[in-house]
Amino acid sequence: MRAEVHALCVGKPAPLADGKLSSIDKHAVEGPVRITRMGLEGDTQTNRKLHGGEHMAVHLYAADHYAYWREEIPEVARLASPGAFGENLHTQGLTEADAYIGDRFRMGTALLELSMGRQPCSTLERHFQRKDMVKRIIANRRCGIYFRVIEEGEAVAGDSLALIARSQDRWSVEDAFALLFDKARKPSQDEIRDLLAVPQLGPQWQDKLRAKLR
Repeated sequence: MRAEVHALCVGKPAPLADGKLSSIDKHAVEGPVRITRMGLEGDTQTNRKLHGGEHMAVHLYAADHYAYWREEIPEVARLASPGAFGENLHTQGLTEADAYIGDRFRMGTALLELSMGRQPCSTLERHFQRKDMVKRIIANRRCGIYFRVIEEGEAVAGDSLALIARSQDRWSVEDAFALLFDKARKPSQDEIRDLLAVPQLGPQWQDKLRAKLR
C-alpha cells in the first residue's frame, strides 16, 4: 500500500471566530520538513491535552475525503486547500478503512507508526462554524489518523507514504473508531479486550476502552 503525500502542513496559534486560540488551521509548507518525535518542525499544538505529544505526533487527514465534505458543507471555503482539518499530512490513497492500528509507514527518511484515530472535538465545530461536525464525523467515520514517530527524518510533498509492516489486520482505524464513539455500536466485552490487546494502540484510546470494561 502506498499513498501520495500532497502536502505537509503546519500551523500556529490563531483566534477562531469565537476568539479562542487554536492551531487547527494548518497550511502547506514548501521544501523538506523535519519530522521529530513530537511532530513536524514549525508546527504548534495549542491544546496539548487533546492533540500532539508522542502518540499523536503526526496527524493525517485524507485528501480522498475533501470532495465529500465540499458537497456536504459547500459554504466552507476553507475546504479549497489542504490543512482544513488540522492535518499535518494531506495524502491521497489511504483512508481510515485501509489503515490498521500498528501499521508502520516509511515517508521520506522518517518511520511512522499508526497509534489511533482522531477523536472529533468542539474545536472542529468552531473552526468550520458548524455545530454538527462531531456528529457528522462519528456517523461517517472520516475521523483522521494519528502516528507516533519511530525514526525521525525528513519528508517533502510528493513523497510516498509506504506501508512497510502490518502487525494485525483485525482493527482498522475505522472499526476501532466506531467501537469507541458510535453509540449505535454495542461492542462485546471480548471485542473491547481484543482491541485493548493491540500493543501499539495509543494510551488515550486504551483509557477509553478500559472505561467500557465491566
